[in-house]
Amino acid sequence: MLKPRGAGRRPAAGLADVLLVACAALDVRLQLDHADPLELALSALACGALTVRRRIPQAVFLLSLPAALFSSVVVVPLAALYTLAERSRNRPLLVACATASAVASALPWPLSDYASDDRIWTFIDFVYLLATAAAPVFLGQLVQARRDVSARLAEVEEVREHERRLHAQGVLARERAQLAREMHDVVSHQVSLIAVRAGALQVGAKDAATREAARTIRRLSVTTLDELRHMVTLLRASGGRSTEPTPQPTLAELRQLVDTSGIDVTLAGELPPGIGAPAQRAVYRTVQEALTNVRKHAPGASATVVLWHEGAELGVTVVNTPPTRPVLRLPSARHGLVGLAERAENLAGAFESGPTPDGGYRARLSLPATGD
Repeated sequence: MLKPRGAGRRPAAGLADVLLVACAALDVRLQLDHADPLELALSALACGALTVRRRIPQAVFLLSLPAALFSSVVVVPLAALYTLAERSRNRPLLVACATASAVASALPWPLSDYASDDRIWTFIDFVYLLATAAAPVFLGQLVQARRDVSARLAEVEEVREHERRLHAQGVLARERAQLAREMHDVVSHQVSLIAVRAGALQVGAKDAATREAARTIRRLSVTTLDELRHMVTLLRASGGRSTEPTPQPTLAELRQLVDTSGIDVTLAGELPPGIGAPAQRAVYRTVQEALTNVRKHAPGASATVVLWHEGAELGVTVVNTPPTRPVLRLPSARHGLVGLAERAENLAGAFESGPTPDGGYRARLSLPATGD
């Protein structure tokens, strides 16, 4: 079971108070062998007040002055000064209290015994007693400064821990955004292809069992796409703008992507050799997303993929014709186009998309020719 903060210090503090009062009482006993009742009462009161010095340090110090004036006690005024210095931030007050304590200890009692010849020795005693009173004041201020530094260090550590948590959350957000992009680029591409092929099989098959199987496959594919759309939405909502993910596909795989797209695609043009992996990845994902959208939103349409390099820019343009068959309604949240625009922006490029005058659609990615 956890203990409240500071609970372990209370017994030690109480024991320290008991020992301090005992030392002060012994000091009074040694100084007041033949004291009158008034001096003894004031000294005893000052000793007892040490038990509450942490709660009312100024009052305890004021009670220590008569004891210092009537006798040569040392423990009570020094302990009262230390506690006041350890608790107070009022430097002028501490100087005044130290001076008052030195004056009370230096003045002879009774004052009627004070002679003019004793002024020099009284002043000398005052100087030494003032230096003695400065010691607990400096010690108390040092303890106070140490406590303040410990508190500041704890605050700094708390801020650092908060920054570490924020950094971890940022990393997690970027990973989620990257995962959302990968899920959309890869999984959605494959599942939408399955849905389109199943729809074509459902329409063209003559066997009833085959048509039913194709209908089931298409229904499951559509459900999977819908669930994937919701998952990508959640991941993108909890993530931020992500940096470029680790490269996987390259331009060497572009031909295979076109051949397995399930639509009539013409691949033309070429890009200069030696372009960076992120740029190759961006071109590949642009073609992949564009062909996926053609299958989903323009059944029966043909597409043209043109790789181009003009001056300081390179990129790819994908244009498809209008659909020739009824559109199969598949779930879509347009995350793919948003992801392509973000990917292009990360590479200091640009992405544009929109319908063509003849009813088709055009997507164009442009990147700096020197960018990686």
